[in-house]
Amino acid sequence: MRKRVSVLFGVFVVLCLFASQGFAMNIRVAHVVTEKDAFHVCALKFKELVEAGSNGELTVTIYPNAKLGDERNLLESMRMGVVDAGVITGGPVMNFMPKFGVFDLPFLFSTPEQAYKVLDGPIGKQMLADMEAIGWKGLAYGERGFRNLTNSKREVKVPEDMKGLKIRLMQNPIYVDSFKALGADAVPMAWTEALTALQQGTIDGQENPLNVIVSFNLYESQKYLSITRHAYSPNVIMMSLKTWNKLSPEHQKLVQESAQAAAEENRRYDNAMEAEWIQLLKDKGMVITEPDIELFREAVKPVYEKYEAQYGKELIDEILNTK
Repeated sequence: MRKRVSVLFGVFVVLCLFASQGFAMNIRVAHVVTEKDAFHVCALKFKELVEAGSNGELTVTIYPNAKLGDERNLLESMRMGVVDAGVITGGPVMNFMPKFGVFDLPFLFSTPEQAYKVLDGPIGKQMLADMEAIGWKGLAYGERGFRNLTNSKREVKVPEDMKGLKIRLMQNPIYVDSFKALGADAVPMAWTEALTALQQGTIDGQENPLNVIVSFNLYESQKYLSITRHAYSPNVIMMSLKTWNKLSPEHQKLVQESAQAAAEENRRYDNAMEAEWIQLLKDKGMVITEPDIELFREAVKPVYEKYEAQYGKELIDEILNTK
């Protein structure tokens, strides 16, 4: 009896110690780009706000540079609860959630303001809510930004200039269809593989926002930049639903608010840096061209015809007409 009382007392002491120390959790946040990238700016702001707002009960460790895997692997890992959270380019999401691909239609968005209004409004919020069925908690949309074309062969001013260029794309069927419609040789591959392929010259070019072109020093292998703005790419700040469900309601509220603030910091950073990035790329010797976008819009009309049945003409028109 005395031994039993002693054991119970020991358990009571341990429980008291845990109670006095409070709840503690480390949230592992991963992304696939460098510490110079806007994704890292986003992750740092999230870390700052979560740690400050939780009085040390929540800590955040950031894993950049694809240390925990490429984006497809990160999405799988979050479903399983192996990775807690990520800042993920929108494109790979559609491999798990096809309807998310509507945002990848070429030339769907004309301005950042239009994109923000759609993503922060009912359409974007419903997409985030639907992620729970997959095993993710969608928190907020930052941005990868408007995507532009680079290559090592020639200036691209009209769609005909893209004929035969081997262009690396995300593993995303809409991007593949769009670039085939423009005449390019579409080469979908993971970003980690693309960097080596660009350096070795096994592909001619790639498409990404300016911040990626700068942060990965793509001017070293790419001579020509065309400001095509052919797609607006959001990123998604998301969490494993398993991790989300471990948080108290108070911590969930903090994480949600911190993610939205981090997303807005990501957007501010991109908009503030755009002119500086263009000047840096000029200084590094890139030839920068602003093509006639209307010719490109005309060339990708078959892509809209193909995907209208999947996404619905009403939804596509609602996004196109948002001002």
